[in-house]
Amino acid sequence: MAEQVFPTKGNLLAVKKSLELAKTGYDLLDRKRNILIRETMSMMDAAVKLQEDINQVYAEAYQALQTANITIGAIDELAQSVPIDHGIQMTYRSVMGVEIPIVSHKDTPLRNLCGYTRTNAALDLAFVKFEQVKRMTIQLCEMENSVYRLANGIKKTQKRANALKNIIIPRFEETTKFITAALEEKDREEFSRLKVIKSTKQ
Repeated sequence: MAEQVFPTKGNLLAVKKSLELAKTGYDLLDRKRNILIRETMSMMDAAVKLQEDINQVYAEAYQALQTANITIGAIDELAQSVPIDHGIQMTYRSVMGVEIPIVSHKDTPLRNLCGYTRTNAALDLAFVKFEQVKRMTIQLCEMENSVYRLANGIKKTQKRANALKNIIIPRFEETTKFITAALEEKDREEFSRLKVIKSTKQ
């Protein structure tokens, strides 16, 4: 690239300005990457803890469901009375230019959907536990999707930062050195020429 730039003071100033912009861009990308990494790590820790909690609640829910099956009999027909949940909505927030999902869930008040004569406490407990699992799973989905998007954001940011650090900035530095050396050589030639002219006149 250096050989393709005509060595003038104007070009030198332009290349120096581009070099400063590239360095500023690299610093910004480096900060963005660090922020995204911190955000990802905090979400991953929270997701691991939430997954452990979900596993525990799932175990309690299936235990209650098994007890209900034993004491009531097959509850397939009763399960049909549980309505489909349409209360999930998703919006987005931006973290350093990366769109992160925010999943909200409209809680419906818990009520007995099967009547009191055909159910027992075990089935009620199973229903409560599975409702709890549903809410926790929504939170986990939000976290896992956010971590995935943040990881992609980190990868893209790292790629751009590496391009600036290893290709663009060295290229501008090389061009700056080339133009500076050419201008200095030109100044020396001009000085020598003036000295010869002066000697000739004398």
